Amino acid sequence: MMRHVHRFCWLGLMGLLLPPISQGAERIRSGDRSPSPASVSQQVDALILDTLEAESTQPAPLTSDEDFLRRVSLDLAGRIPSPREVTLFGLDPNPNKRAELIERLLESDEYASLWASYWSEVIFSRATDQRARLVERPFDEWMQEQLAANRPWDEIASELLTATGNVNENGRTALIFAHTGQPAELAAEVSRIFLGIQMQCANCHNHPTDSWTREQFHELAAYFPRIQVRRDPNGSQRDFVVSSFQGGNRRRQFNPEQIFRFADRNRDGMLTKAEVQRTPLGQRFDRLLEFGDKNKDGALSRDELKDLPQPANNQPGRGAAEYYMPDLENPAAQGTLMQPVLFVDGSRASRDADDLDRREALARSIASPRNEWFAKAFVNRIWAEMLGEGFFMPIDDLGPERAAEFPEVLDLLAKEFTRSGHDVKWLFRTIANTEAYQRELRTRNWADGSPAFASASPTRLRSDQIYSVLTDVLGVEQLAGARPNGRFAPGASPGDRARRAFAELFGFDPSTPQEDIIGNVPQALFLMNSPGLESLIDADRDTKLGRILRKYDDDQDAVTELYLLVLAREPSDRELTICREHIADVGNRSEAYEDLMWSLLNSSEFITKR
Repeated sequence: MMRHVHRFCWLGLMGLLLPPISQGAERIRSGDRSPSPASVSQQVDALILDTLEAESTQPAPLTSDEDFLRRVSLDLAGRIPSPREVTLFGLDPNPNKRAELIERLLESDEYASLWASYWSEVIFSRATDQRARLVERPFDEWMQEQLAANRPWDEIASELLTATGNVNENGRTALIFAHTGQPAELAAEVSRIFLGIQMQCANCHNHPTDSWTREQFHELAAYFPRIQVRRDPNGSQRDFVVSSFQGGNRRRQFNPEQIFRFADRNRDGMLTKAEVQRTPLGQRFDRLLEFGDKNKDGALSRDELKDLPQPANNQPGRGAAEYYMPDLENPAAQGTLMQPVLFVDGSRASRDADDLDRREALARSIASPRNEWFAKAFVNRIWAEMLGEGFFMPIDDLGPERAAEFPEVLDLLAKEFTRSGHDVKWLFRTIANTEAYQRELRTRNWADGSPAFASASPTRLRSDQIYSVLTDVLGVEQLAGARPNGRFAPGASPGDRARRAFAELFGFDPSTPQEDIIGNVPQALFLMNSPGLESLIDADRDTKLGRILRKYDDDQDAVTELYLLVLAREPSDRELTICREHIADVGNRSEAYEDLMWSLLNSSEFITKR
């Protein structure tokens, strides 16, 4: 009990001591060589500095080596550097060491793993069917392969848009399966993810703040009606298949005369529930009575059956020959036939095109070098993830009616990203080498209208980053304690289950603006009171903390090593003084250091990118 009292008092003290973080392989396409990342980085910085100078804003200085090392390691590999890496990087006199570090991180396995996890959250956090989490593992594995091979973003996007196959075997089907192939849901997400434009408001009415119309939204949805998402008849209950609807499989038209000939057994001209209960109409007969039984006699006459609203042609996610925009005045009506047209450029697919032809036409139009929104959406998203703020905010709400911060910088990066052949690593390399990325953190003062990008902005770590950092710091392969609520894909390892459970507790949609991301009580309780974490900071056992205390008798050396382990930096003189005073006050070295480590793990700095 006393130990927890010590820790809560110590956490309060450390809150004064540790200030809140808010204060403080190139490709050739069409003979056009990829632009030099270093050259573009310099152009980006020159444009930003020109604007800052014009607004009499002094940019923050470049951050220290240890802070840069931690920041870029989290951004490109999802981990923090070891104490040894921090020390060696600080001592390295090589003037190009930052650029060389960026290259090493981009070639690491952790890079592909981290950013595959990022795209998993982008897709699955807004899934309309939570069964989609069952295929998160195959998607993650597929996406890792694409990123490790540095597949161009346009090719990755095209694969996601045109995927077919068993969802447990083909990770590229994740986006379609996440929305069960429903045309309207896919239209909204495809626009948001690949164009950075939120069109979902136009589903029911013209967009209230943009020029997009309801007709344009449903023309986009018309690319997707012929997708089928069904259980695999040859697989398990968890096996689903994304396929293309074929006209020969269309349901028979609603035919009242045929229904009566088949179901009216006593030939009295009336259909009752008893007559149809063993027919396909049995499960829906009560619903038919609700709409069609005009005289409320509990039966349907031939005329009443004929007057029933015709079933809609659309079967969202189950395949339909055509797509119809719903009639809001009469939801039971068939609606207006829509042809597939992309709203940003007016490109269209042939009316007679089959499913894959439609989706391939859409992929070509979306990823076209002539479509500025495709490159801008990706650049804006990655820039915001690395610097804490995008050119457009929220990062998935771009549009011609929106005003961008530093639009000339966004235009430059989007143009050169396109010219690189949508080379994903090229963009990370270019952004990470800018002075804008490498500046110290400052909190932007919105009240006085201070411009963006004069400094880096504090960013809360995503769940996969926190999990990886915790396991590294504590020296374990997986964490116990978080309880999963969802189901897991077949064959999920204990490590997968533990990471997924942690993500359920700490995860958030990475498209969310940073100011809207806040911690909650369950997260705080996990870090403060988890028995699993408690045992892993026991200084009397063979833990990382225990090994530090056995190796270093001198408290200055031990405290320094602990700070390097947990925060990837050395303590300040004031921090050293307060730590020593706490060790003396407690009187028990093991207990005092457990308090120290516990407090560092629960600090805002630990779960924030500085």
